[in-house]
Amino acid sequence: MSFAKLLLLLLSSTGAVVAQISSTEWKVPKPGAKDAQVPFASLSPSATIKIGGTADWVLITDDAVWVASTKPYAVQRIDPATNRIVAKVAVPGEACSGLAYGFGSIWVPLCGKKPELVRIDAAKNTISARLPIPPAGPEGGITASEDSVWLVTDKNGTLNRIDPSTNSVRQKISIPPGSYNPIFSNGIVWITGVESGVLTTVEAACWSRYLWAEAPVSHFWRGFCLDAEPRRRNRQQD
Repeated sequence: MSFAKLLLLLLSSTGAVVAQISSTEWKVPKPGAKDAQVPFASLSPSATIKIGGTADWVLITDDAVWVASTKPYAVQRIDPATNRIVAKVAVPGEACSGLAYGFGSIWVPLCGKKPELVRIDAAKNTISARLPIPPAGPEGGITASEDSVWLVTDKNGTLNRIDPSTNSVRQKISIPPGSYNPIFSNGIVWITGVESGVLTTVEAACWSRYLWAEAPVSHFWRGFCLDAEPRRRNRQQD
């Protein structure tokens, strides 16, 4: 008998034996996270850090934890190696729409009587700029891509693309109203719309205008980027 025929015979017989063994005989655990779950009451904090009147938005960078606080209005820097507050950066209002890191800075949207966007130098722990760019509301978000900072500034769906080299808006993009929370990943800015029930995508590398077409699939909106040629490209069809 050739080696190939012998190998096929062994494989077929092994398969027949495996097929006859039930899952109980194998004692294979059912899929689930039960083995990895730990009762919350059994956990104890490794450190408790008093931040202020309230501790709200939190951001983690490579060497620090940043927490927005009230009483005082500040963004506080914590050293995770020592669990100590190493800097308190006072801000002129309540941080209200997320925190983002990019271009050596912490970007802090503020609400209140004079909504604005504050830029904190992460190396110096000081405010480096105050931008008259208000967040749309208290529960939105802010994100940074390779060359821009992104913030929705009104309930009508105006997504602002901010140039960190000039601290000014380089582009305004119309997205579905009621969209507030952007996040950047892999070349795309994703924005959720809690009021409109849609998810919007924006190609972060585009410098030109955008067209939007509603796709009847899970309330997902597709973004078309028009470049300088112009040439229209649909990412869902790439």
